[in-house]
Amino acid sequence: MSAQSNASLAAATRLVKNLGTEVRFEPMTLATLDSVLAVEQQAYAHPWQHSHFSDCLASGYQAQLLLAGEQLLGYFVAMKGVEEAHLLNITVAPTHQRQGWAQTLLEALALWARGQAAKWLWLEVRPSNARAIHVYKAHGFRHVGQRKQYYPAQAGLREDALVMSYRLHND
Repeated sequence: MSAQSNASLAAATRLVKNLGTEVRFEPMTLATLDSVLAVEQQAYAHPWQHSHFSDCLASGYQAQLLLAGEQLLGYFVAMKGVEEAHLLNITVAPTHQRQGWAQTLLEALALWARGQAAKWLWLEVRPSNARAIHVYKAHGFRHVGQRKQYYPAQAGLREDALVMSYRLHND
């Protein structure tokens, strides 16, 4: 991660306090995957597996944990592209949802992406995930497309994905 990105994440960390406990960002590592996987399995019917996270870490993707003390509030994984960043996974622990942590994660993601000279953020989301869609729209993401049969669903079926984007820089 660049020095500018570190400074951006440090600034975001200082902005948020939780009942006297500093809330901070730390890089996701192989050593933290057990706690990440526990949250992932609580949060989703079709969670990412250890290999998804470890492959992202091995590829050098941006992967950050949001912590209050030693408690994992959430995390995100993003991939840098040409003038863009692609959000691959963003999760708030179920016990900490509806407290504004998703916005904190998205703000940190945007700070990092700007530090990488990205002009756009991209993501996919399940149409059935109304809460996430609401959070993304509130943050300024727009629905720009659809990917057919993108996500696994119940009973071996597939669910489409909505493609959303957020413009980071004005040219």
